[in-house]
Amino acid sequence: MTDQDLHAGLIGAPGSRRELNTPVLVIDKPALERNIVRMAEFAAGKGVKLRPHAKTHKSVDIARLQIAAGAVGLCCAKIGEAEALAEGGVSTGLLITSPVVSAPAIARLIALNGRTTDLMAVVDNAANVAALGQAAAAAGKPLKVVIDLDPGIHRTGVASPEAAVALFQAIRAEPGLIYAGLQCYCGMQQHIESFTDRKANLEDRGAYIRSAIEALTAAGGPPPIVSGSGTGSHRIDAELGIFTEFQVGSYVFMDGQYLVCDIAGEGADESPYEPSLLIDARVVSANTPGMVTIDAGFKALSTDAEPPKVVAGAPEGSRYFFMGDEHGAILPPPGETPPGLAERVILGAPHCDPTVNLYDTYHVVEGDTLVALWPVSARGRSR
Repeated sequence: MTDQDLHAGLIGAPGSRRELNTPVLVIDKPALERNIVRMAEFAAGKGVKLRPHAKTHKSVDIARLQIAAGAVGLCCAKIGEAEALAEGGVSTGLLITSPVVSAPAIARLIALNGRTTDLMAVVDNAANVAALGQAAAAAGKPLKVVIDLDPGIHRTGVASPEAAVALFQAIRAEPGLIYAGLQCYCGMQQHIESFTDRKANLEDRGAYIRSAIEALTAAGGPPPIVSGSGTGSHRIDAELGIFTEFQVGSYVFMDGQYLVCDIAGEGADESPYEPSLLIDARVVSANTPGMVTIDAGFKALSTDAEPPKVVAGAPEGSRYFFMGDEHGAILPPPGETPPGLAERVILGAPHCDPTVNLYDTYHVVEGDTLVALWPVSARGRSR
């Protein structure tokens, strides 16, 4: 049975969250909406546009909320995510932030360009520029491309300001392409927990990005947009004055990896954004003294971060441990009583992006009431 089959009848019923089949992916809607508004207000106050990253939520519904709050479009990690958003009616201002290079993928990109507005794709290789230019020219609609600058991790992106200039010249030679700007996402810096250490690191990267902007400008290609930044760096990047738009993503959910970071600095006691993504589970076995087993394991939670925090349903200080594909253990502090059989335990998301990709549906709640079911529109769209 699908989530719609199981849970659509619970929408609007007071206390219906407690009736959900578990494990289940939950959004605290008021917290989500507050996060979206806070980021939009911050960016507007700094004169920066928002193009939030959809790889975090993969959701047409959340994308619509972000656009309604002022976002100029959405970033997508893969062309499949962009296709999913376009299919759902979010079809303006999409930026694909990973190179699209294979012949089948280029064909899809050109087709998507034909049915959307202001689509952009990043490039970091002259051969790819030529292939995209030829395909776009043959289709009769120019494609906007953004130069991807390697921030130093050697994943994607041109490796120097000089290489950025050479790629700009290759773009300029292709009638089927429109030079749209520069992208640089400093992913390694996002999760540095100390604000002071993160700031020093980003100032160094900022000087490097600025040198690429200056080199492009001197070559006749001042970038119309400079896209980058993230949830962990946006407060610092806003003061550096490099980016014209932010690609922030995880701020909507605030997973465990970001909650341990000092996002705001300046002596702030807490993050400006709230955790809004949760996983509801239930106790399925309580036969061992001092612990219980719940129905959420590797298949319900990402495993590339610290184990999830126990948010509710167990004594304060309780810890979660993975117990296999389907199960996890809840261990309360010594002397505390664990939750009983069939009782609900609420977990925080350890890393939101891969956790979301494990589910078909968001169960949207206000308090303890289920108010909506939102599909994870781009689930599995990894190509």
